Amino acid sequence: MELPGSRARSVATTTAMFFAATLLLLIISAASASASASVEPPASWSFPNARLRAAYVALQTWKQTAIFSDPRNLTGGWSGPDVCSYFGVFCAALPSDPSLTVVAGVDLNHADLAGFLPDELFLGLPDLALFHLNSNRFCGTLPRALAGLALLHELDLSNNRFVGAFPGVVLDLPALRYLDLRFNEFEGPIPAGLFDRPLDAIFLNSNRLRRPIPANLGDSPASVVVLAHNRLGGCIPPSIGRMADTLNEIVLLDDGLAACVPPEVGLLRRLTVFDVSFNLLQGPLPSALSGAADLEQLDVAHNRLTGAVPEAVCALPRLENFTYAYNFFTSRPPACPPAMDGRFNCIPGQPSPRPPGQCAAAAAHPFDCTKSDCSRHHYPYPVPFPPAPPAHEWRRGYIPPPAPVGGPTRGNLRRPPPPAANSHTTPPAFPATTPPPPSSAYQPGHRMPLPPYHPTPSPSSPAGSSPPPGSPTAPSYQTPPPPKGHDGGLPFAGCHSRRLSAFPMRLRRRRPFPTTESFLP
Repeated sequence: MELPGSRARSVATTTAMFFAATLLLLIISAASASASASVEPPASWSFPNARLRAAYVALQTWKQTAIFSDPRNLTGGWSGPDVCSYFGVFCAALPSDPSLTVVAGVDLNHADLAGFLPDELFLGLPDLALFHLNSNRFCGTLPRALAGLALLHELDLSNNRFVGAFPGVVLDLPALRYLDLRFNEFEGPIPAGLFDRPLDAIFLNSNRLRRPIPANLGDSPASVVVLAHNRLGGCIPPSIGRMADTLNEIVLLDDGLAACVPPEVGLLRRLTVFDVSFNLLQGPLPSALSGAADLEQLDVAHNRLTGAVPEAVCALPRLENFTYAYNFFTSRPPACPPAMDGRFNCIPGQPSPRPPGQCAAAAAHPFDCTKSDCSRHHYPYPVPFPPAPPAHEWRRGYIPPPAPVGGPTRGNLRRPPPPAANSHTTPPAFPATTPPPPSSAYQPGHRMPLPPYHPTPSPSSPAGSSPPPGSPTAPSYQTPPPPKGHDGGLPFAGCHSRRLSAFPMRLRRRRPFPTTESFLP
């Protein structure tokens, strides 16, 4: 039986909680109304056109309501009607109407900002051709309004804290050619529609993506595909052979891939980098790889490959770096230079061989690639034979996230050789090049062609705010259909303002992703 005093206290507590919640809602509403009112420019200000006025409102809304932390005060100068002079904001003539100057690029790489991306930002900046936020502390999901950017050519959100399913909203961007979502927390499957888009560069490494690579990988016209350090499992789709005329570099490092290396890789006559190390690939290395005559960097280390190292592969004319260490190869032809890394195999007379017991166990369990069923292989899956070498011999250390400095390197993506030129033919109508994407331990060299673009930052811009050479460009495309409602949920889901504002970006270390060692017996 409840005592009268206890009941009275319960009612009082409930009433107090109700009034506290009501007061909190009123405070939030008042703050939102105040912020909305404050972003409207004074009536005395004049703007060259309505688009620049809308850009002012969008940028002020972002600054005042969705940026939690700006330790370097880079947005402190975002005031006044001249939005083209704001740090990291670049303007250009609208392609469809050169008489109009619009905000065409936002580049806040390495700014150490924390916050999220509100819909209002992209609703007020519909003419963006470039949006770069590499190496910040933004979180949450990508807003649906992003799909309204009909001219967006480059999207770089790498090294942040974005979460949720793969942002399907990027599939609605008709002009997108460069997509960089590395070092975030996206999860779930990679949509098959990604490889139907006319993207030239796809960087998705170091997320939480799961499920096998879609079978239509070969439909992509991309020249660079980097999916390393995810949780994909499955096989390398044989359709990869259809990328013969376009694919230059593909990196599938540490993705839990199983079964065999498809011989269709040998059809990739333009391929220069092929890295499938730290997986669970089995069977022989196909001699058909000799068809990839331009191959320079080949890394199949830390797998379960068996048989002989193909002589035709060692004889590739441009091969500079061939790493096949930590497998179960039984012989190596004389054509393989000694400098090529073949440690810890079953090759007699080679330095650092595997223990005989491991080699015997591997020989007793041959893998028949003709009977492989990719549908059985999901990450992680049990490995049937010998254990990995001691962890201290090959555990991969922390590799820092990308940083927007200089030109990227290419080749062995853990110990890159000196940079080499990697040029792409520029379309006749668009004779300009983009600034190089941020370099990282996983990113091969890449420059992609872009249409002509002429940013006009004000001379009063802060030091360092001028765009890099060959600034973003804005191709002319028709406005896409309304957003389809991708990526539901609050835009700031997953944001923890205390954690984000208390710890600078440079002090954050990402949690280690599981490598092959994690699921070897």
